[in-house]
This record gives sequence, C-alpha cells and structure tokens, in this order.
Amino acid sequence: MQQKKAYKYRFHPIDEQKQILAQTFGCCRYAYNWALRLRTDAYYNGQERINYHKTSAMLTELKKQKEMVWLNEVSCVPVQQALRHLDGAFRNFFEKRTGYPSFKRKGNAQAAEYTTSAFRFNGNNLTLAKMKEPLNIVWSRPLPEGCKPSTVTVTKDCADRYFISFLIEQDIQALPVNDNQIGIDLGLKSMVVTSDGHSYGNPKFFAKDEKKLAKAQRRHNKKKKGSRNRTKARLKVARIHARINDRRKDYQHKLSTKIIRENQFVCIESLSVKNMVKNRCLAKAISDVGWSEFTRQLTYKAQWYGRTLVNIDKWYPSSKRCHCCGYILDSLPLSVRNWTCPECGVNHDRDGNAAKNILAAGLAVHNACGETVRPSAAKAKQGKAQRIRKAA
Repeated sequence: MQQKKAYKYRFHPIDEQKQILAQTFGCCRYAYNWALRLRTDAYYNGQERINYHKTSAMLTELKKQKEMVWLNEVSCVPVQQALRHLDGAFRNFFEKRTGYPSFKRKGNAQAAEYTTSAFRFNGNNLTLAKMKEPLNIVWSRPLPEGCKPSTVTVTKDCADRYFISFLIEQDIQALPVNDNQIGIDLGLKSMVVTSDGHSYGNPKFFAKDEKKLAKAQRRHNKKKKGSRNRTKARLKVARIHARINDRRKDYQHKLSTKIIRENQFVCIESLSVKNMVKNRCLAKAISDVGWSEFTRQLTYKAQWYGRTLVNIDKWYPSSKRCHCCGYILDSLPLSVRNWTCPECGVNHDRDGNAAKNILAAGLAVHNACGETVRPSAAKAKQGKAQRIRKAA
C-alpha cells in the first residue's frame, strides 16, 4: 500500500549556502507572522475572514512595495509554502487538535519547504533554488529506488545543525501476520510494562543530564545580552537539549518498532498527558519519559505494517481492577506498587495487572463483545453496596 514517508538526513552547507538559507528562513518567518497578524486582526475587528487565497494575493502585492523588495531575493516557493502551513495550523486549531497558531521567533528552529519546481535531484545530488552547488548530504541510508521526492524540507535546529527531509510515496509491505496479542501499560518507573510479563525501563535521559544542563543555563544567564559569549553559551545549552532529545527518540523508535514487529494486536491506554503535566510533582518526570511521542510512533507504524492498535478509555480502572475475578478497589495510591485482591486473594504487581486488564479491555472493544471498557456508574455502585453488606 502506498504510504507517505519522510527520510531525514543531516547536511553541512558551505558559507554561501548558509547565507541563502538564512535569508530564506527569514522570509518564510516574516511571511508566516505577517499573515498570522492579518488573520488575527481581521477576526478581532469583525472584518471578513481571510483565508489562504487572500493572503497569497496580498503577498504578491506586498512584494511590489519598495521596502519589501528583499522578499524577492529568495525563492518564492518556500515563502508561499509558509502561508500553506499557516492555513493548516488554523485548520488544526478550528478542529480542536491544537492551540491557536503562535508567531515564529528567530531564535527557535527554522524550516523552509521546497516543492518539485524549486529543487533538482538526480538520486545523489540535491540542488535547491538560488543555489549553484549541491548540498553536502550525509547519506546515512539510501533512498528507495524509483521514488521521487514530492517535497524537501530544510530545517535548522537551535543547535545550528542542518537537516534535509525527503517526502516520498513508498509501497510499504505489511509484516507477516502472527497470533501475538499484547497490552501495554505506560509508567514512570518502567516506561512500558506488557501483559506477557516484559518490562522496559525508563532511561530518564533528561534526569541524567539535568545537572549539566543547569550549569550551562546558569553560565548562559550571566553573559551579556547581544555578546558573542552569550551566543556560544546558548549553543551549549541547545546542544545538551538536542542530545537529550536525540537519545530519547532513538530509544522510543527502537522500542516501538520492536513491539509492532512482534505483535499483531496491540492495546494501549489513552492518557491525557496535557492534564497530567499540571501536577508539579510529576510534570518533569512525565515530560522526560515521552508518552505522547511513543504513542504516536506506535500509531503510524501499526498503520504502515498492518497491525491493529486499540486505545482504551482513559478512565478504565486498569490498575485497581483484579484481572482474575474483576474486583475493583475503591482507591489505589501511586505509592502502592503491589496489592492483594480481597476477593480471590491473588497478589498483583500494579503495572503487570494493569497491562493484562488493558489487553482484556482492548480485545472486548475490538471484538465488540464481553465486558464494557468503562463500567457504568450503576454497576460500580452496586458492587460497592455488595462489599458493604459483606463487611457488615
């Protein structure tokens, strides 16, 4: 089945290419912020709604002004694509998938997208518009033969590293079908605990480099604003952040690929990470483990390779429910890692028991039979009344 897939590589531009890319990034950032201001002001002033086509026509008129002649010094394609990205950001906002679009800053990561009319690629060399020399790309892995990129995206992160991303349509073959089924419980002590008894630890990449990062940030704050020493200190901070992020993503990719390759049916709990990080005691640890990114990787990899991924309701009492008899505890604090079922007497590991319950609930949802994923309030009250009568 044809799927869109991106291949990302690092490249090392020469000084001339760095200058052209810096100008392109600046023009894209200006066009994005300019259009965002227009659309925001039109909304608050009660004017007619401005869409992508109107901003595109207004950008053409903007380039004709004498003080804006510098917008014509770079390729028009990435500048036009910036307006498309803004339109997509508003679409995601209106469909409640993300927050309101924010203005882009010069100090953050920069990006520019080129379509087929703005680059030349012969399979080995890539030359962007307005450039004479091809980019010096580090080919860490070959591109699939016969696949032509529809777009290429150049990015520069905060650590001054340059990357190129090729978007292609590739025929991804589904993996062989097997009978393995697994439930996954996400945690902090162990990042992943599966229903078959395996536990994958939490490397805590941020915690390992936290002291080094704090020291670099203190040195950065003491430097004079606008000085070269402050720029050097900022790069040191950015490189530590990049190292943490790279190691975390590498671990997540390897683990998610392993799970998808070995199991035909994967069931995982839905977590409201955005609300969970409001807990000031656990916010840093939750952000460090990266549940959202890991779940995202499982989702698209399952779609690529023909696996079934089921998300159960976030309110399902997976930890408090005995997977043997179905008894549900009234409360189970986070400090309690093991508990004994008062109904059947089985001793449970908190995370292992939750993983088994998640698998059972996922199978019930997938097969549309058996127990409900979220017990009704009436059944919960009925069970509580029965326990009170037994205790009396």
